[in-house]
Amino acid sequence: MSKSNPFEYKLVIVIRGDLKISTGKLIAQACHAAVEASEDAKKINHTAWRKWHDEGAKKVAVVAEDIKELGELAEKAKKLDIVNVMIQDRGLTEVAPGTVTVLGIGPDRSDKIDKVTGDLPLLK
Repeated sequence: MSKSNPFEYKLVIVIRGDLKISTGKLIAQACHAAVEASEDAKKINHTAWRKWHDEGAKKVAVVAEDIKELGELAEKAKKLDIVNVMIQDRGLTEVAPGTVTVLGIGPDRSDKIDKVTGDLPLLK
């Protein structure tokens, strides 16, 4: 851990840029991804989860173009043995049931996750 970047671990939330959903819905979906990915990592990769948690539980939100790119990112994460979760909406308000809205990746080492999401733009 360097002074310029105190975080060695992070959880990344990848949001579909092609969905036109409200800010509230977007935040709720991102929260679902953060909670589910954290819970999975706690069981599957407890050492990384503990280090992430203890250093402050950094979370980053980035944007993917569409569902195709989300799937490609999930596959890359899987190949690198990084916990990842696809979040599907129940379809009660703004989108059809089963619509994939976000992808949670990690928590894991930042350098490892950057191999999957490092080129994506931050959510603005």
